[in-house]
Amino acid sequence: MKIGFWGVGAMGGPLARRLVAAGYEVVAYSRSLEKAEAVASAGPTGRATDKREELASCGVVFTCLALPEHVREAMSGPAGLYAQLAPGAVHVECSTIDPFLASVLAEEAENRGIAYVQATLGKTPAVAAAGDAPMFVGGEDAVKERLWPMLTAMGKPVDVGSISASCAVKLISNLVGMANLAVLAEGLRVGQCAGIEPEMLLPLLADTGAHSFQMDVRGPWIARKDFMPRFALRLAHKDLRLGCEMAQRWKLETPLLNAARAVFARAEALGLGGQDCAAVSCVTEQRKENA
Repeated sequence: MKIGFWGVGAMGGPLARRLVAAGYEVVAYSRSLEKAEAVASAGPTGRATDKREELASCGVVFTCLALPEHVREAMSGPAGLYAQLAPGAVHVECSTIDPFLASVLAEEAENRGIAYVQATLGKTPAVAAAGDAPMFVGGEDAVKERLWPMLTAMGKPVDVGSISASCAVKLISNLVGMANLAVLAEGLRVGQCAGIEPEMLLPLLADTGAHSFQMDVRGPWIARKDFMPRFALRLAHKDLRLGCEMAQRWKLETPLLNAARAVFARAEALGLGGQDCAAVSCVTEQRKENA
């Protein structure tokens, strides 16, 4: 079966290369042919293209794109790929999108005889390259079972049941993680006001209830002001927005998560969107300078 892969950047590229390395026939599409060629170079079954129409003959098409609107534009409507794929094809959506867009896409796909599976990704490009990226998979059981071998070649799939659950797990993860990061940044600033530099405070906090993944990973980056974009702040802010909007649609009150979203919105407004999300710590610095 020929597999199409649309979106071979930081996360999609490693996953597509793992499919090629496992012997699957993969057509990697990107407007940047160089990115697609990097996937094709992973093995003799890989092929690169910068012509999206070449995905139309694929039996399975993966999308791994930066923004929800990119996924909608790629697949939906008369110019989208759903209109070109043959009935019986499968669309596997790996991007971080909200459950409501996913349900719209799934319905349109079904109306055209195309199966829809959501396989939202977790963690980082480095983890994806190692084959350890969690994949939160939702959709029809029979379709998931058919796809499972290729999903396990790419990462660590977990069947979470529904398409909505697949989207929600990733958004909840980033809501909690980014809120934790914002709190950590403020805590480190409070420590500095008490005369405790982050390099001293972080190991002290690591043996307390303040300990977290964000402290382990991004705490040292904050301490040395290393904001190289492993996960860009603008993307973190996008995920916070989607997550908070998801909760609002379900009529849930999330005041703490809304407050975290506001901090990231301020950080992006300060021009920090292209830096790592750890740069949210600069918002507290800005407030101190303005005090």
